Amino acid sequence: MGEKEVGSVLVLNRLVFDRIEFHRLGMKNDREIKFKIQVGISRKEEPELYCVSLILNGNKDDEYSLEIGLNGYFSFNSSETVSDGEKKALIQKNAVAIMMPYLRSQLSLLTAQPEVDCVVLPPFNINKMMEKSD
Repeated sequence: MGEKEVGSVLVLNRLVFDRIEFHRLGMKNDREIKFKIQVGISRKEEPELYCVSLILNGNKDDEYSLEIGLNGYFSFNSSETVSDGEKKALIQKNAVAIMMPYLRSQLSLLTAQPEVDCVVLPPFNINKMMEKSD
């Protein structure tokens, strides 16, 4: 059997956190943390490069609020032919899926502090989340 190429046509070039904020509002309590996540996508023409931004806002009433911003810079493997529709789908769903573990890890690190319960971001249905934002 011959070898098959299993690499993705989507390439993550860079990943950077541009915002990590934690604001103490009060002491540790049993309230539930509420999350809001925003996704932004922009495209640069030459060379073709996509910037995907994830912003996670969390609020635990009377204890803390937080914000984490993460940018991923993606391109496509130039040896593959990919239609504009396929590129859009890959950027909207796969790029966000690639970035989520980094966001999840940073949230856990940020909340692993004295007098704070460490938070593990629950799994998101990325397909459903992106359909709502369309």
